[in-house]
Amino acid sequence: MDDRLAVLAHELRSPVAALAAIADAFAATERRLAAADATRLLELAVAACRSIDRLVTDEDAFSVVSRRVELAPLLEEVAAGRADVQVDPGLTVSADPVRLRQAIGNLLENALRHGDTVRLAARSRGRTVAISVGDDGPGIPDDVDVFAPGVSGDGSTGYGLPIVRAIAARHGGHVELESTPGEGATFTLVLPSGAD
Repeated sequence: MDDRLAVLAHELRSPVAALAAIADAFAATERRLAAADATRLLELAVAACRSIDRLVTDEDAFSVVSRRVELAPLLEEVAAGRADVQVDPGLTVSADPVRLRQAIGNLLENALRHGDTVRLAARSRGRTVAISVGDDGPGIPDDVDVFAPGVSGDGSTGYGLPIVRAIAARHGGHVELESTPGEGATFTLVLPSGAD
C-alpha cells in the first residue's frame, strides 16, 4: 500500500482508543483496582504505546520482526471479551506480535461492525496456522473486492483489509475469505507455524 498517511490514520485509531478506554477504567473506578487488574491495564497501555511508537517511527509501514508467538494469550488480549475465542492448545506462529495484533484487530473490528456474534479461532494446518475471524452479519457480495484500498462498508475507511493482506504477505502468508450473502463472513489469516 502506498498511502502511508492513510494507513497511519487508520492504524492509530485502535491503540489510541485502547489508551482512552484504559484511562476511563482508572478514572471510573470509585475504589482502587485490584493489583492484578491494575497491572493488566498498565501492560495493555504499554503495549498500545509501543504500537503507536512503531507505527510512527517505522519507515516501512509493514516491517516484520518475527519470533515465536503463543496464540492463546494474544488472541484473548485482542478479543478483550468481545468475541468467543477458541485456540488449539499450545499453538504458536512465527510472526511479529505487533503486526499480528494489527491484522487480527482489523479483522475483529470489521466483524464487530457487521455482526452480532463474532468468533475468533486458531487451528493448526500442518506447516501453517489458520487464524479465523467470523461473524453472523450480512455477508459480502461476490462482486466486491474487499481487499482493494478504499472499498468501505458502513463506518469504515476501507484500509483495514488491505492492511491485513499486506501484513499477511510480509509474513509469507495470505488471507482467505468465505462469505455467503445473508449468512456472515469469515476471514482467515494463514501464517507459517511457529512449531519447531
